[in-house]
Amino acid sequence: MRIALAQINPTVGDVQGNAARIAERVEEARRAGAQLVVTPELALSGYPPEDLLFHRGFRRRIEESLARLAEAARGIDLLVGCPEYSDGALFNTAAWIRDGRRLANYRKQRLPNYQVFDDKRYFAPGDSYAAVELGSARVAPVICEDIWHPDVVAGARRAGADLIFSLNASPYQRGKQAEREANLAARARENGVPLVYLNLVGGQDEIVYDGCSFAVDASGRVVHRAPAFEESLTTVDLVQAERGYDLEPESLAPLPQDEESIWRAIVLGVRDYVEKNRFQDVVIGLSGGVDSAVVLALACDALGPARVHAVMMPSRFTSSMSEKDAAAMTRGLGVKYSVIPIEGMYQATLAALEREFRGRAPDATEENIQARCRGMLLMAISNKTGRMVLTTGNKSEMAVGYATLYGDMAGGYAPIKDCSKTLVWRLARWRNARGPGVVIPQRIIDRPPTAELREGQLDTDSLPPYDVLDPILEAFIEDDRSVDEIVALGFERATVTRVLELVKRSEYKRRQAPPGVRVSGRAFGRDWRYPITSGYRPGES
Repeated sequence: MRIALAQINPTVGDVQGNAARIAERVEEARRAGAQLVVTPELALSGYPPEDLLFHRGFRRRIEESLARLAEAARGIDLLVGCPEYSDGALFNTAAWIRDGRRLANYRKQRLPNYQVFDDKRYFAPGDSYAAVELGSARVAPVICEDIWHPDVVAGARRAGADLIFSLNASPYQRGKQAEREANLAARARENGVPLVYLNLVGGQDEIVYDGCSFAVDASGRVVHRAPAFEESLTTVDLVQAERGYDLEPESLAPLPQDEESIWRAIVLGVRDYVEKNRFQDVVIGLSGGVDSAVVLALACDALGPARVHAVMMPSRFTSSMSEKDAAAMTRGLGVKYSVIPIEGMYQATLAALEREFRGRAPDATEENIQARCRGMLLMAISNKTGRMVLTTGNKSEMAVGYATLYGDMAGGYAPIKDCSKTLVWRLARWRNARGPGVVIPQRIIDRPPTAELREGQLDTDSLPPYDVLDPILEAFIEDDRSVDEIVALGFERATVTRVLELVKRSEYKRRQAPPGVRVSGRAFGRDWRYPITSGYRPGES
């Protein structure tokens, strides 16, 4: 019995387009000799569909598209992830279609409500199983969170399943694939049945799905893996074994390692955000620093150099090193490059504010004016040309507010928003090692980081060194550690208290930042929900 795994990249809300994509995979599976084609979780609606689910027009499109898919799939079984509207309730469902009709529904039983997941806002839980005969075997689906609960999988086995499918919309995060494979292996060994894990691929706002669909045999051994970060239709064969059934053949796509997987996740996230929102090109403010250099390289990998416009906007504080390195990088990549000095705008703004500022010493205000001059230029280019602005701020800066609202934070998408400064350096070195040639001039990577908004400025004038700052931020943001717990890791209490207070005070900025690719266990976005107005003081015992 041949089963086709349709690892697809749907667009949330484009129900007709998603149905057409599924129908194409059905035809491809038919040509491959498959008896069943399986899609990921909510493949028909895209994931997460959020409050689109409440719209009556959306419901109508789901039902009409399911009917068309039922006709398109005659002669081959289709197991499709979709919303199911039934008797005033809404379910996250795997619909089994055979011979033009819906043969069975499996409704997701465990509804996650943590990190980026909000299932309980929308769906009611299911409470039964759907073991369907496929040839001489019985096959049962479960959905995403279900597979992490041994009792749900055991229930599918008790319902008679010889093979269990897990339909997933599992977001990428560092190290997640190893957890998925270990979990599925445990479920297989507990129940003595093979399992197939089918995942979405593609970018949806800040979430990226990495694919990496896979199958384990009854002993828990991984026998099949689809490619990472790309659409595919792969097949597995269900065969009778000495005891029950098993899967073959072995076909294992390689797993990208840490820096490569993060890079590819961001590339996919940028490409899908730009293209699914119908932009053709992007524009980036290039500073000569490592953050904007990495964003430029990511954009070129995602879209191709012909679709990328880099703009250098020097001020009196911009060093010749920054200008030379930025120009060298753009020449190497072959992108459109503009130089627009901001000195005139800056002086005109100071002149306009002279009366208001009289008697007040220069401070960060004058630095922010420079950043806002640059933001205005980039947004003007975006408005006139239709290019999306990619911002260049990293997670360390977003955490402590080392960024300017309506300045360097102005834009449509933030590719490295969830990458710490130390990770940005690692990504830069990895990209250069990958080649061809040196993509990011080495001096950009090696020089001390500086915003160049005043004479002789360095980031360490305002912040702890990044090799101190980043571990503190990770402990607080991703691990929820207290001040005492972070101090116990070896950091000075005064430094920890200062950093956490900066995080708290900067929440209002983060609420106004553009979305960016989530690559960690907790990003500033759907899974970070801190109040702006708060009397909590992290440093108080």
